[in-house]
Amino acid sequence: MKSGESSVAGGAGLFRTTRWTLVMASAHDQSQTGRAALAALCQIYWYPLYAFARGRGHSPHDAQDLTQGFFLQILEHRALSQVDRLKGKFRSFLLACFQNFLLVEARRAHRLKRGGHYQFVSLDLASAENRYRLEPVDYLTAEKIFEARWAATLLEQAMTVLRQKCLAQGKQSVFDALKVFVGIGESRSEASYENAAKSLGVGVGTVKTLIHRLRKQYFATVREEVARTVSDPAEIDEEIRALCAALVAAEGGLQP
Repeated sequence: MKSGESSVAGGAGLFRTTRWTLVMASAHDQSQTGRAALAALCQIYWYPLYAFARGRGHSPHDAQDLTQGFFLQILEHRALSQVDRLKGKFRSFLLACFQNFLLVEARRAHRLKRGGHYQFVSLDLASAENRYRLEPVDYLTAEKIFEARWAATLLEQAMTVLRQKCLAQGKQSVFDALKVFVGIGESRSEASYENAAKSLGVGVGTVKTLIHRLRKQYFATVREEVARTVSDPAEIDEEIRALCAALVAAEGGLQP
């Protein structure tokens, strides 16, 4: 696919663009394709915003309500339709929009119930709260938690995309056997080259080679995902460094 192009498919494959401004263009597009692209965005990145709202002192139900309301505003009221030729990082832009949304909502004496008839993304409140209880909230600001969760979400998305690539190449068994050696949130306590080799029916040397290749694919996929969240390719390395710094700041307190 050429630079600047986008495609729409099912599930997590909805986003395939090198510029997040193309995603914003879908705010002008009220077709099924445009709405599906924004709905997929909501599905991927809702938890970092939920965690931010919780970090700002909102109750679990209010944080869920606010997150739903924010994305509902984007989807049903085309909140981004007035934005033209956006620049910079999508992460920063989305958080700034959400902060503004929270301020507006705080000024309302009686906030209307959000979510309504259009359920664009399922927010699992119980799951979200179980995750939020593990956040290192004692020493991280809401902004830092958002950044760390954004980084984790992006890395998880890269792993999902990598799995899809392996599946398309007929290498799902390789991915399943070796994913524990790649990415975040994977426990290696019982993993070993010997067990992986036995599972795949190959030698240990071959397994090490396959792991090296899979890691290269993963890092390349991470870079692709980051490229989709910045407006200028020159910002990719800077954004990667920022995301790494956000994870380091969590000091191991970030749980999968």
